[in-house]
Amino acid sequence: MSALKSFSGVERFLAEVSGDARRPCYVLLGDEAFLYEMCRKGVLKTLVPEDMREFCLHDLDLASTTIFDALDLAQTPSLMAPFQVLFLRNVKTLYGRGQKKDEFAALDAYFRSPNPQALLIFVADHIALPQDVRRMDMTDKERAEKIRETLGDVCGIVELQRVSEDDAVKWVLRESQAKGVVFTDDAARELVDALGADMLLTASELEKMLLYAGAMHRERVELADVETMVSAAKQRSLYELTDAISLKDAPRALALLHGLLNASEGGEDAAIGQVFMLAKTFRQMLVLNEKQVKDQRAMWQVLWPGFRVAPFAADALIAQARRYKDRSELTRGLQMIAKADLELRSSPPDKRLVLERLVMRLAGKSRELELVS
Repeated sequence: MSALKSFSGVERFLAEVSGDARRPCYVLLGDEAFLYEMCRKGVLKTLVPEDMREFCLHDLDLASTTIFDALDLAQTPSLMAPFQVLFLRNVKTLYGRGQKKDEFAALDAYFRSPNPQALLIFVADHIALPQDVRRMDMTDKERAEKIRETLGDVCGIVELQRVSEDDAVKWVLRESQAKGVVFTDDAARELVDALGADMLLTASELEKMLLYAGAMHRERVELADVETMVSAAKQRSLYELTDAISLKDAPRALALLHGLLNASEGGEDAAIGQVFMLAKTFRQMLVLNEKQVKDQRAMWQVLWPGFRVAPFAADALIAQARRYKDRSELTRGLQMIAKADLELRSSPPDKRLVLERLVMRLAGKSRELELVS
C-alpha cells in the first residue's frame, strides 16, 4: 500500500516504531478508526508478543486514570516483560477546564528522562481530520494545535486523516487480489461508494464478499455481486427511491421499488422493513425541511446520533427535502406510510401490491396526496 497517500503516515509511523529511531511517545491524531487499528496492530506485532500482553500491554483511560499514575507505570520496569506499551485514551481530559500545570509538568519531567523500554501512545480520537485538511472544523483545528504545542516537541504526531475514496478503491482492489479474488473496478467503486468510504465497514464487507466468492467457487466479483450482497448498497437504492418519489417520477419509483424487493433476501416478506426505512427517511426529510437545512454541516447539527444519514446520501437527502415546498406534504406522506405499515401487519394477500400502491401515492402530485390521505 506504499502508493496510497492516505496510508503513508501510518506506514512511516510503523517503520519508525520498529526501528532505532523510535520516539518515547506518539500521538495518534484523528478519528479514522481503520487507520488507528492499523497502528495498534502494527505496534502490537512489533513490540508486544502475544503471550506477554497480559504483562506489558496497558490500555488506560485518562478519564479514570490520572496521567501521574500512567507515567509512574511507564517509568517502572516490568518484572515479567522486557518492554511496555501504554495506549492512553481520552487525551482530551488533559485539555479540559483548568491550567493542568501539574500534569504537563509531570509529562515534561518524564520526557527529560523517559524509560527506553516503554512506549506511550496518546489516542486523540476526539478530533476529526478530513481528507482535505482545509475543510477541517475550526474547533478541531484549535484542539489539534494545542496538542502540537504541548506534545509536538517530544511526541511524534501521526495524523489519521479520513481515507480518500480513490485510495479506498485501490485498497479494495489490492486486498482482494492478494487473496486470490479479482474485483472489477466498478465493483470496488460501488463497494466504497455504498459505504461512504468508511474503511472499517469497507474492510468488513470486503471480507464478506471474499467469503461469498469462495463459497461460490468464483475468482471474480462483479458490480451485480456487490449490489446484491452489500446492505448499504441496498440502502443507497432506497435513497434513489425517495429521490424518484420527491421528483414525482412514479414510473422510476416503481422500478426502483421492484429492484429493492427483488434484491432482498426476504423477497415479499421484506416489505415491512422497506416501509420502516421509508418512514425513517421521510422523518429525516421532515426535520431537514423544518430546519431549512442547506448543507451537511447544518445536517449533522439537527439530526441526532442514531437518526443520522449515511454519508454518501447526505447531499442527496438535503436536495430531496428541499423539493417539498409544503411541509404538510411530508406529514401526509408519513401518515400514508403508517397506514401501509398497519395494512402489511394485518397479513394482506399481496404485500407487494400494498407497497406499490404506497409508492404510487407518495410519488403523486400534491392534489393526489390530498385525495388519498
